[in-house]
Amino acid sequence: MGAVVGTLTMQTKQRALSRDKVDDELEMTMVCHRPEGLEKLEAQTNFNKRELQGLYRGFKNECPSGVVNEETFIQIYSQFFPHGDASTYAHYLFNAFDSTQNGSIKFEDFVSALSILLRGSVREKLEWTFNLYDINKDGHINKEEMTNIVKAIYDMMGKYTYPALKVEVPRQHVEAFFQKMDKNKDGVVTLEEFILSCQEDENIMQSLQLFESVM
Repeated sequence: MGAVVGTLTMQTKQRALSRDKVDDELEMTMVCHRPEGLEKLEAQTNFNKRELQGLYRGFKNECPSGVVNEETFIQIYSQFFPHGDASTYAHYLFNAFDSTQNGSIKFEDFVSALSILLRGSVREKLEWTFNLYDINKDGHINKEEMTNIVKAIYDMMGKYTYPALKVEVPRQHVEAFFQKMDKNKDGVVTLEEFILSCQEDENIMQSLQLFESVM
């Protein structure tokens, strides 16, 4: 969960705090994509108007056109993991942020995801994470999907974090997780199985609380 949230919020928050308050409607006319009104986004998310203005300035600074494609997203995300290869994980993360699956992330997509990850309920956070792992969006997580995500995380963290990591270690971890989550042993993990298993794991529940005070 930390890899999902920390890097993007860090940069947007730093950009926002370094600038004076400006008129948000004037800013929004300067980009190719005009976001929904702040009042609407305020009603749809857990952010107030001032926070949305700060997030928007950071987003616009990185993405002047108002949208970000996958290539740019991967470039930005990879900057925070110089000792590893973050491209595969960033690809999966991009697809999770791209709620309409149209190949680009708008400010609305970005802030809606952050709202869930930073201030959503436990169930909302787990549902979002389930969607990240459900690569083919069929409503289930299979072993291959879980293995792909876990391996991507190890690749992202790099050899300095896992210097003696053997090739089979990610798959071994997946086997242990999958055995625990696949309650009815049918070979796939449903949303309810995923949520129940995570709620039973103290470490996972603690990780969900890490970012509640970020903003």
